[in-house]
This record gives sequence, C-alpha cells and structure tokens, in this order.
Amino acid sequence: MRRSTTFALVLLAAVLPACGEADGGADVSTAVPAPEPVFFERASEAGLDFVHRNGAVGDYNYPELLVGGGALLDFDEDGLLDVYLVQSGPVPGAPEAATSAGPAADRPGNRLYRNLGDGAFEDVTYAAGVGDTSYGAGATAADYDRDGLVDLYVTNVGLNRLYRNLGSGVFEDMTERAGVGDPAWSSGSVFFDYDGDLDLDLFVANYVVWSAGRERPCLGPNGLRNYCNPAEYPPAPDTLYRNDGGGRFTDVSEAAGIRSVAGPGLGVVAADFDGDGLSDLYVANDQAANHLWLNRGDGTFREDALARGAAFNELGQPEAGMGIAVADPDGDGDLDLFLTHLSGETNTFYRNDGGGFFQDVTDEARLGGVSKPYTGFGTSWFDYDGDGHLDLFVANGKVTPGDTAAFDYREPNQLLRGTPSGRYEDVSGRAGAALELLEVSRGAAFGDLDNDGDVDIVVVNNEGPARLLGNEVGNASSWLIVDLCGGGVFGRSAIGARVTVRAGGRSFSRDVRPAYSFAVANDPRVHFGLGDANQVDRMEVRWPDGAVTDRANVEVNRILRLLAPGGKAPAEGVCRDAE
Repeated sequence: MRRSTTFALVLLAAVLPACGEADGGADVSTAVPAPEPVFFERASEAGLDFVHRNGAVGDYNYPELLVGGGALLDFDEDGLLDVYLVQSGPVPGAPEAATSAGPAADRPGNRLYRNLGDGAFEDVTYAAGVGDTSYGAGATAADYDRDGLVDLYVTNVGLNRLYRNLGSGVFEDMTERAGVGDPAWSSGSVFFDYDGDLDLDLFVANYVVWSAGRERPCLGPNGLRNYCNPAEYPPAPDTLYRNDGGGRFTDVSEAAGIRSVAGPGLGVVAADFDGDGLSDLYVANDQAANHLWLNRGDGTFREDALARGAAFNELGQPEAGMGIAVADPDGDGDLDLFLTHLSGETNTFYRNDGGGFFQDVTDEARLGGVSKPYTGFGTSWFDYDGDGHLDLFVANGKVTPGDTAAFDYREPNQLLRGTPSGRYEDVSGRAGAALELLEVSRGAAFGDLDNDGDVDIVVVNNEGPARLLGNEVGNASSWLIVDLCGGGVFGRSAIGARVTVRAGGRSFSRDVRPAYSFAVANDPRVHFGLGDANQVDRMEVRWPDGAVTDRANVEVNRILRLLAPGGKAPAEGVCRDAE
C-alpha cells in the first residue's frame, strides 16, 4: 500500500448493494452467460454472524487498515470444512484498548464455526478454546504435530498464537511451549516442510515495526488528517521456525538467511517455483521489492526475486503487494503468480518460464485495465464454472478514499473468467447480487463448504460482516475433489503434494497448498473442474516424500480420499474410508 487513509466512523459496518492454453490470437470461446446468479450470499442464514471490528475511533492507528483474515479447516474430521474468523477490536496500546479491559467473554474475539451440514454453522468458540482476544490479523491451519488433527496458527499485531487440536472439539494454546509466539505485527503465515524431514515448519510474514506511540499526525492528498505512509515505519523482518518434533520449534531465521533482508510483508506462499523438488517461499511486500526465497536444500535460502523477474512489475516498479494466488493456469506444468495491489497500479500476473524465472504478462492476459481502479487483497485462481479453465476472484477494499472528504472505502469484489486463450474477462456484472455488495474486503478463503463439487468463498470484511458466497454453477459440469489424507508410516502431511489428472483430452495439475490469498487458510483438498468429461482417464499423485500413487478410470462427480502409499488410516476421521 503506497498511501493509506482513515477509517472514519461513517464507514462502520457499511454494506450497500449497488443499483488453459494460449494461442496468441483472439479468444476461441465466448463467455457463457449465466442464466442465474453464480454466487448467493448466505452468511446470515447459515449462522455465520461474525462482524469484524478494526477498533477505529479516529486516532489513525495504522493496523486498522489492513486486518481481516481467517481459515477454512476440518477441525473435527467429519469431512466438512469449518470456518475460523479472526477479530481485531481495540488497537493495542491505544487509549481505547485500556478501557476495553475485562473478562475475555466481554471483549470481541476470534470465532470458530462448526459446519453442521445442510448449509448451517454453529459457534463453538468457547468450547473449543480458540477465542483469542488479541488484535488479530490472519490465520493458517495444518497438522504440525502429525497426530492426524489439523491445528491452528493465528497472526496478530503482537504475540501470535498456536492452538493444538486435541480432538473431541478442543484445542490447547501451545504458543509458549512451541516457541512460535512472534511478537511483531504479523500478517500471512504458512506451514511447509523446507528441510524434508516430514515435519511441517512455519514461516511468518511480518509487516512493519509499529506501536501506537510511533504514530504522528499525517495529512492526505486532500489536506485532511490521514494515516501515515507505510514507508514511515521500518519493515519488520520475517521469521522462519524449524519444527524439531515433539511439539517444539526453533527460530532459524538468521541461520537460514531469512534475516539477510527485510520487507513489509503481507502475503506469503510456499511452493516449488524452480522445479528442483524443494519448497521455496514468495513474499508480497508493500511498496517494496517482493522476495523470492529459493531453497538451497542445505537449510538455507537465497533471495533471488530481482534476478528472476518477480521483484517488480514490467516497468521495474515496486507495487503494493497484498494477496497472492499461485497455480498453473496455462497448463504448462509450472507455477505462476498473481498479486493484488493498490488502485492506480494494476494487479500483476507473473508467468513462470518453467525454470523459476518470471515475466510480467498482466496486459497480455487482459488483467491490467480491469484491476487498476481497485485495491485488491484476497485472491485465488479457481475454476468457478467447472469448464477446466482457471478463473480469478479478487476481494477489493480501498485504503485511501481519494481526494474527497467522503472517506468511503467500499468497493465491489471481482470475478474474472479464464478463457482458452489465456485471457480473462470481467464477469462480475453478471455473477449476481453477491458481487454487487460494496464493502471493505480483505481476506478471501476458498473451498467447497457444502461438498457439492464447486468452490465457495468466505470473504472477511474489515469493519463489517463476513460473507459466505455459495457457488451455484460450478457443479453443473463434471468435477473431482481429491482429499489427500497424510497418514502413512511417518504420520506425514500431504502439504506440497501434486495431483495431476487427464480427462477429456486435457491435463490438469493442482497442489495441496492451504496457505495463499491474504491472511487466510483455504481448503486443503484439490478441486478439478472437468467440463463435460465423463471420467478421469488417469490420475497421478506425487507425495511430498517422492512416493507416487497412480489411478486409472476414476469416476467423476465425487470426493476421492487417498492415503499415502503404505499409510495407516487414523483410528477416527474421514480417512478411515480412504481408497
């Protein structure tokens, strides 16, 4: 974010509905008109009654602008995605925070909603013990202790929290014992196995060095009191924790080279960008060079974003990196990047050449003009209509109201349809009333919450209600969801596995990667839209340890659960019936 401005009280909870393959030539398909809305907004009727509060009372505390995240996770192992939403509330160190002291039950806090099926959710926060009342920023989820239960990590402006899933719907705060309570202003975080020991390590993207006492009066372009520019604050160094087993981690940021350079980090993803079989890291920095940390395989990383074309846009300019999407939208077998940015800039599409070198192809993909008016945060490539071509969703919300005194930060979110030519078309206007809402959106989490074969979206709004966008069209085509239960003789995680299917004459690859977008965790299962294919001719799973599972003639329109080769299913949970 290059220039930030205030959340005045006029904004509070404002919600107003408004009135593949590249061929180098023209698109070879036209947009499919939607006979009915693509998404329906269902949060209230589903019982997701969460309303985010950023704590703004007119003091211009910088964290108010950027928070709003959560996680999709199946914490009770019933095969349904539950929803965790992160609250912010009184700004730490601000005068109003002191007046909010009292019993935790009387203060706003994070919320865990259990998916009951049939479109209903139940608030189980206090029974589960995960109602942190810190100033929350985001979350991620994974099984860090290899017991078959998904755990939860919460990032805060201040001490982060690690919750271990004990089963039976209960979590335990393991932050101090595990040694992962990063005290900085943290945003994105990701569990991944960087050293190949089958334990999930943890990377935390930290933003800037901030405290209420550092704030000073700043003016915006309209001459009115404003939030200060992020450049006014030193960038906070990121943190890498090595999982040592036994529920304990060691901060190896210095030894691994992560502290060799600092940037104001917001989004982060872990993936193998250069095809060497090792998990790398990509960090979206705010108005500074992005970081591409290449894994050397000896416990250290080399920052190489500039040399590989992923630090700046094609003009050599840093942009306001917020959210990150990572996938293989062009079907060439490598992972590309899509970053969301500030209005006046464009969101940026970095195409991978196969060796981990990137080219800005934003304009070629027709993603520049449609994004320039908006400020994007959460985002993902996903196949919303099931045609086999990856589409994009962008959650938008201003950080500056412009040159007027209106201080209105609301913007519509966007749905961008992918075509066989590799170009995108903005179809937001015919996606339904859910895409007409004007709100201040931050996190966007993607997953099939009703197990009907298409991808739904949970949008976390800053200073407003969470939204559940139910997908109504994606399962009209053939689909397959693959759920890779870690299992195995080592109790390993499936994070980092790649699933490749061939159906209808086309090949599709998806990776198990819950952490992407902005400050959220997403569905750990992989989703394939298969168009009119009546079966998957061949499926290959490459597990993180190199093991391979092959299947032929796989039925479509189902959720297929698989254990790692030689794996032993947990005593309880959905993996018991894995095929």
